[in-house]
Amino acid sequence: MKLALFTDTYYPEVNGVSKTLGRLTSYMERHSIEYKLFAPDSNNDVDLFSSNIHRFASTKFFLYPECRMALPKLGLLRKQLQGFNPDLLHIATPFNIGLSGLHYGKKLSIPMVASYHTNFDSYLNHYHLEWSAPFIWKYLLWFHQPFSSIFVPSKDTLDRLQEKGFDQLKLWKRGVDCTQFSPSKKSNAVRERYAIKEKYIFLFVSRLAPEKNLETLRKIMWKLPQGIKDHSRWLVVGDGPSLPKFRENLPDNVTLTGYKHGEELSELYASADLFVFPSATETFGNVALESLASGTPVIAANAGGLIEVVSHNRNGVLCSPYSEADYIRSIERLLEDPTERLMMGYEGRRYALIQSWDAIFGRLVEDYETVIGNKKVAQYA
Repeated sequence: MKLALFTDTYYPEVNGVSKTLGRLTSYMERHSIEYKLFAPDSNNDVDLFSSNIHRFASTKFFLYPECRMALPKLGLLRKQLQGFNPDLLHIATPFNIGLSGLHYGKKLSIPMVASYHTNFDSYLNHYHLEWSAPFIWKYLLWFHQPFSSIFVPSKDTLDRLQEKGFDQLKLWKRGVDCTQFSPSKKSNAVRERYAIKEKYIFLFVSRLAPEKNLETLRKIMWKLPQGIKDHSRWLVVGDGPSLPKFRENLPDNVTLTGYKHGEELSELYASADLFVFPSATETFGNVALESLASGTPVIAANAGGLIEVVSHNRNGVLCSPYSEADYIRSIERLLEDPTERLMMGYEGRRYALIQSWDAIFGRLVEDYETVIGNKKVAQYA
């Protein structure tokens, strides 16, 4: 099988789409699956020596300055596609590079699948673009019509899209690397690195953007009872367009770390007492699963894909998304009962252990092969 991937976001950009696709390409390399990936250029030479990745000149995306909008050279793209002669196109985003892939998939009669990663309707509200929703949905429906399968990360997303008129939807859940994210990564180095003297560590990991419900997070921080506030430190891991506004009014017990990766990120997850994540727009919630794999209970919004990751009162607690009082009650409850907190950590780890990336990508490749097989059958029918 030869696969061509089209995406408008890829490593080193930090978001769920780029991380998932990065793991997918790693899986394909380990299993000797031929692929080419087409993506925007990056600010460094991360894949200078990779013949599988083709970058195109890009500019900053106005909603997300850290993301790029590419300007593909269509003639070059067509030449590369024809030279590679893929059996299947996987289009991960509906923007410039995704559109280019769609165009040539149709033109060259190559079977195509898509993956859907973003709850666009929820995002629009946070950027005061509600008026554009009918146009966005009309475009997305048009864009996704030609695909044999549209892979979605959660049942919640599947239901949303069905209501909008999408069909050919299939679940493609996300996995976690339980070697990278593990309770064994707990380290005193975290306390030393951030000069943490407080008893408890509360963690939040995300791109800092309006749709992540940062205002509710800030209210939780301020309104915690003084007894908890005096004995806890918040670590906010991430960066993004909302950072300048978010940092303007924070309690003294909040540390902004910027983006973290690799071993340092693993240590942060495992060393925290609670992971607090009020984002209500997640299609899945990769960071919540990473926390569970690390043995750290999750207190999260009862919304979106998070409800399929966090099992209420088992490996974490689900809260009314915009009620800071609900999150605070949950924090108080788990701090007052260390045994329950410990058991939730065990349950989180146990759940994560059956969510391996290899199993999830294996099922995806089977779906790829089905689409390719169906196309061949149709050609000879």
